[in-house]
Amino acid sequence: MGRYLVANRNLNAGENIIQESPVAIGPAANSEAVCLGCYIPVKLSLSQYRCSDCKWPLCSADCRGIGHVNGHTEYECKFLKEKNSAVDLIATATLTKIKHLYELILPIRILLMKTHKPDSYERIRVMESHIKLRKLNKILWDHYQEIIVNKLLKEWNLEGFSEEDIHTICGVIDVNCFEIGQKSAKARAMFPSAFLLSHDCVPNTSHTDHPETFSIMLRTSKRIKKNEPITLSYAYTLQGTFKRRDFMHAGKLFWCQCERCSDPTELKTDCSALVCAECSKGSVRSIDPLDQDADWKCDNCAYKLGAKSLESLLDKLNNELESIDPHNVAGLEGFLKKYQNTLRPNHYLFLSAKYSLCQVYGRIDGYLIHEMSLEDIKRKEKYCRDFLTVIDVLEPGLTRLRGLIMYELHAPIMVLSTRLIQNKLITRNDFQRNIKEVARLLRESRDILKMEPEGSNEYMMGQAAEDALKGMGMV
Repeated sequence: MGRYLVANRNLNAGENIIQESPVAIGPAANSEAVCLGCYIPVKLSLSQYRCSDCKWPLCSADCRGIGHVNGHTEYECKFLKEKNSAVDLIATATLTKIKHLYELILPIRILLMKTHKPDSYERIRVMESHIKLRKLNKILWDHYQEIIVNKLLKEWNLEGFSEEDIHTICGVIDVNCFEIGQKSAKARAMFPSAFLLSHDCVPNTSHTDHPETFSIMLRTSKRIKKNEPITLSYAYTLQGTFKRRDFMHAGKLFWCQCERCSDPTELKTDCSALVCAECSKGSVRSIDPLDQDADWKCDNCAYKLGAKSLESLLDKLNNELESIDPHNVAGLEGFLKKYQNTLRPNHYLFLSAKYSLCQVYGRIDGYLIHEMSLEDIKRKEKYCRDFLTVIDVLEPGLTRLRGLIMYELHAPIMVLSTRLIQNKLITRNDFQRNIKEVARLLRESRDILKMEPEGSNEYMMGQAAEDALKGMGMV
């Protein structure tokens, strides 16, 4: 496992264990044009405000990140100006070229620290880079050689660094950075101690970041016993094992072998299982989830599916789902119906579609909560319960995703119960039981979401949960 952190005492759920500012920060991976000060999206048009010296786009002359350690510093500006680096940042630039230019920013900022912030540079240099393993990965190595190393050394004539120095920094970023950002601002950052947490696909901590300072706040999501490793997830929790392990190997260069990854049922959630294409009754799962090349086999008949065929199917369905606007109710519902005989109900692609539907039902025109039909209200409730059942296993405890889905779940239960009692379709006892569940969901949602930074969408939802409890007289 390398270096990792353990609890030196019993920790209760909800304890803050790390709160720190970034030691380095830059635009997110695959970033399109963003402000170098605050990381909100910007345009490349002639009307977009730009730095008067280096000519890189900024959101405005008043951006809080201009001259700030977490934004567009004077020494960065001088370097970018000397290299005439903004010459390709024009409205007609290809998206690939734009992304490659923005991918340079964080490595440049770290390399410039060697002169301007040597203490910070050394703190980053001690982080794991997996440089030996990266050299063995030709695709990965050549990617960074072309868009980072050659650009800096051959085109921009950066002095004082070797090719291996730059590759090492690229490795440190890949292995240790956190994707951060609230609302529209998206960035990636390095933190002085948070990088030490080891990975688990069912982590025991939850983290968030401040929408303005980008400082990270990491807290326990469930009870952690003394000497137990403190973990977080390096991947998106609601992704199936095959894709999740592949993602981590591509960026972090290790194959996860945690309890969830080792179990073909993913701790009985079955969020990777397929419907058997031959008998339609069985579930198709990997015969060895720790082997990416293993066959997938039906538990009811002799049907098998090769790993390459599985990957092709998942990519096809994922691309189709991503092409659907997350506010398109008919499109999302159509996806669920179209593949109900292909994917099991808890499959991660279905969970993604259901999560979007949980959020849009009750919130957009044509589907506002008090205007929805009973069928749509019941559908929202079912999707919320389906989602919560899986989250309770994969992200248990005081986790943001649980808080959000519990808040979404309270509304359909409340509205449906009110309509049914008004029409004398349920008893008073049934109604009271439902109201108690609503109150429980709101309390737990409030307790989770009000731990998020003030001003964040999650914090405001937690406040809305508290206000709802006050309106019910159940604070």
